[in-house]
Amino acid sequence: MTATLWPILMKPDEVICLAEAVHRLGRTDKITREICKEFSICRQVRPGSPIEVSAPALEMVKHGDIQALELLREGRRDHPRVSRYFDFLGLSL
Repeated sequence: MTATLWPILMKPDEVICLAEAVHRLGRTDKITREICKEFSICRQVRPGSPIEVSAPALEMVKHGDIQALELLREGRRDHPRVSRYFDFLGLSL
């Protein structure tokens, strides 16, 4: 993935902290940070502030569904491939 990717816009109820992302992935803090940055599924307002992760995007990466991730990045939340993750997580579109 490149740094020129559009950010994933996150509503407040879709945001999880890095510790929760670590728990959901079952990986170390370091590996989770690398994954979040590689796929551009997190945001950090400024250095030292908390890292916020998109829960739906993390689930997509966890399942290797990069097509769904790109649809989410395009804002196509109503696409069936994307909406199933929101349903799975109990989140509204």
